[in-house]
Amino acid sequence: MANSHHNGSVRPESKIAPGWWDYTTLDHAILDDATKLTITDLAHLSRPGFKICLYDSVEDFYLAEALEYIDAWKQATPDSPCGICGPIGPTEQLPLVARLVNAMELDLSHAHFWGMDEWIVNGRAVPPDFPLSFAKADMELCFNRIRDDLKMPSGNIHFPSEDIDAFVATWNDARCLVMQGGQGDVKHWAFNDPPKREGRYTDVPPPPEVYRQLGTRIVDLHPMTLMQNARTSGGGASHNVPHHAVTVGPQETWKAEKVSIWHAGMHDNPFGMRLTAFMISKKIADSAVPMSLLADHPNVQFNYLISAFGHCEVEMH
Repeated sequence: MANSHHNGSVRPESKIAPGWWDYTTLDHAILDDATKLTITDLAHLSRPGFKICLYDSVEDFYLAEALEYIDAWKQATPDSPCGICGPIGPTEQLPLVARLVNAMELDLSHAHFWGMDEWIVNGRAVPPDFPLSFAKADMELCFNRIRDDLKMPSGNIHFPSEDIDAFVATWNDARCLVMQGGQGDVKHWAFNDPPKREGRYTDVPPPPEVYRQLGTRIVDLHPMTLMQNARTSGGGASHNVPHHAVTVGPQETWKAEKVSIWHAGMHDNPFGMRLTAFMISKKIADSAVPMSLLADHPNVQFNYLISAFGHCEVEMH
């Protein structure tokens, strides 16, 4: 485990947010090894339980992402309802999902969908008319575009809210065949951000087995996440981005039979796309890099748009 690299000594302070844990507190050897990875090296990081898939074109990438929805929903039957948990970020797959459902005349009566997360303002999930609402994006980009005779019953569409217990209960209503996600700058999936550096975790981050016990919950967002969402969703107007969100946790993630992460280069950068793959491949689980905890999930797939992989060499602009 990465923690052992520090021999019990206090780990360095974050270069980005001193009161928090994040990847800048890792042993530099891990960070340096990740930066050196080429696209050829990346392909060789696959191991049992961790698969790397590469895509040549943007079209192929998002079609493959959309087909994960279709593959999951095709397996839904009255006796065995099942579905997919999906993100906002990326979103390009969502209109494709609706188009495929309509073209295939796929009846979604027994299919399910779980949203990954939602913004929280004043202790409550934002309403569907909130401009940044994730539920709004899912409905407008996907579910409202599906033909009425094929539509998923509203009771099978599960969005997280401040009513945590109700959302968690829906994970017993149907099997989650795949949890799909992106990766943010802070190396999260959903809003499983690194924790604050406080209490018993002031000198070392929580052990992976402690972080993995977290379920769906309302979280304080890491400063890096706030800045990223301001940049990607609001032109940088960070004062409009809520500071809290509700997110699926590791508990729900481990209920998903497969976790599929999509790296299009739109959210995390070339270094981040390398770091988490390297850590998962080498089974270096460290809660300062939440995505690395997927090293212990039995079925993880990382999907890369080759043209976005970039490099980590120094170049001045």
